[in-house]
Formats: sequence, C-alpha cells, structure tokens
Amino acid sequence: MKRLVICLFVALAAMSVKAQDWYAGGTLSFWGGDNVTSFGIAPEVGYHFNDKWAVGGSLEFSHAKSNGLKSNAFAIAPYARYTFFEVEQLSLFVDGGFGFSTVGVKHADNVNGFEVGFRPGLSFAVTDHLSILTQVGFLGYRDDYLYGSNGGGLSLSSGDLSFGFYYTF
Repeated sequence: MKRLVICLFVALAAMSVKAQDWYAGGTLSFWGGDNVTSFGIAPEVGYHFNDKWAVGGSLEFSHAKSNGLKSNAFAIAPYARYTFFEVEQLSLFVDGGFGFSTVGVKHADNVNGFEVGFRPGLSFAVTDHLSILTQVGFLGYRDDYLYGSNGGGLSLSSGDLSFGFYYTF
C-alpha cells in the first residue's frame, strides 16, 4: 500500500511538471420553445501528449421538460483527439471515442445507450491559454444515446453542432 501511494505521488508530480499540457473547458446549452425547455452542461478535461495527439473526456448533464414530461440525462464520453491541420491560431481536429448515457423520464424506466464514432472540429486560439472550438457532425453508430435514435452513418444535423471553449494550463 505504501508503494502504491508513493507511485501515485510520483506520477502526479511528473504530470504537474508539464502542467501546460492539461486543458479544461466544456459546453453549455439552453433551449426554450413551444412546449419544450431544456438546458445542459458538459465539462471537459484533457491532456495533450504533443502537438498532434490528446486524450480527454466529457461528463454531460441535461434536463428537459416537454409537454409536461421531465427528463434528466447523464453521459460520459472519453475520446482521443488528433489534430491534422494547424496554421497560426486555427486548428482542425477529429475526436474518436465512445460514450455511455442514461436518460430518466419521470414515472418510466431509464434508457441506457452508447455511441462510438468520430466528430470533426475546429479550434481557434484566442490567447496562448484560451481557445474556442466547434464540432459539427458525427460519423459512427448510436444505440439509444442520450435523446437520439438507433443506427449508424453520418449525421450533419444541428443536433450534432456544439460550441465550447477550453483553457490550457
């Protein structure tokens, strides 16, 4: 046990030496319309191994109310990010990963789902530490993931469009 604690301490100390490689950020959403109100938050953390590769993950919570029915959804989605184009502050990347979700509607059973696939994105470095990003589309397979349907393929719908930010330490 003592050796395990020492190994964990050494590993954390080694990671903190290159703290500028860690990033944190996420997305927020709110929607209000005819009989539908929803909001969501999805914090994200990750680590850059080098200029091309990073790994990270997001944890999402969303709440929706539609026609008197309330639902809550949780999802966890780890990914690997590959940056394939970079010019000055602009970067193009693709995230490959998978996600697990559970959606609960009041007075009904929870629905669990998953997805596996790719999401292309664009990042713009506002400063050395702050970047804004957008992701559009999804190429892969989903089975009851969040509020989506089952199946596979390419989706370029507004439901697969997200905007966010991250701060590099």
